[in-house]
Amino acid sequence: MKDGLTNLEKSEVLVQALPYIQKYAGKIVVVKYGGNAMVSEELKQAVMSDIVLLSLVGIQVVLVHGGGPEISEMLRKIGKESRFVNGLRYTDQETAEIVQMVLCGKVNKNLTALLEQHGGKALGLCGMDGGLIRAKKLEAEEDLGFVGEITAIGSNTIRDALEKGYLPVIATVGVDDSGQIYNINADTAAAKIAASLGAENVILMTDTRGLLRDKDDEFTLIPAVNVSEVPHLVKQGIISGGMIPKIECCVEAVRRGVKKAVIIDGRIPHSILIEMLSDQGIGTMIS
Repeated sequence: MKDGLTNLEKSEVLVQALPYIQKYAGKIVVVKYGGNAMVSEELKQAVMSDIVLLSLVGIQVVLVHGGGPEISEMLRKIGKESRFVNGLRYTDQETAEIVQMVLCGKVNKNLTALLEQHGGKALGLCGMDGGLIRAKKLEAEEDLGFVGEITAIGSNTIRDALEKGYLPVIATVGVDDSGQIYNINADTAAAKIAASLGAENVILMTDTRGLLRDKDDEFTLIPAVNVSEVPHLVKQGIISGGMIPKIECCVEAVRRGVKKAVIIDGRIPHSILIEMLSDQGIGTMIS
């Protein structure tokens, strides 16, 4: 909390947050971390402190992450060009190995260490640990290589970590029965993990305010969408482009028992706390 607030104002902020802390205490919340919040050092520190704070007040947070920029940077270093098909990274065998190395190694362990620095008790996991993310090749109109579709989530591994007081940090790499590695979309993984855990909430951090009625005007934010409204919004072109898979993930999570799914702007410092511990909320809620 920034200096400038009086002690009385600080205490009022905490009192106003209390009902939300009570509402979520003991509940599981899945946060998908990505976009600019992962690149900007200031935003990264804010996200880590938010997550540790939520964990310390009794909310069971599961952090799910990708790492697109880091993967692209490593591919560039070895002289390999990143190629995307309909927003998904084409993943040949060499790229799959780079994805495993960058996500499960560098990114996952850096985030785990950062949470520990902020006073959290974090445990880094990837989809290959304890059968956490089982996958098969994603069948698409155009071949995507080793991009995976999730077939099963080993939720017991995550529950075991939560029960022991850990904050699980999950890298979205999947594996099949033969040991083949698959690159998994982090939004999809977060939604599936939330559904498998019966989570209270899944939060997708993005680089946009949320779902906009006019994609070029941030003041046209749609704060809430019912699952039944989604097909009509797609038909109208309001849900389009990269927002389609994000909304589809949210819809699947809600249909499978998650209370609500929220797309929030990760460019706003402490957006997770604003969403969870205030009455104003932030972004677009699908319920």
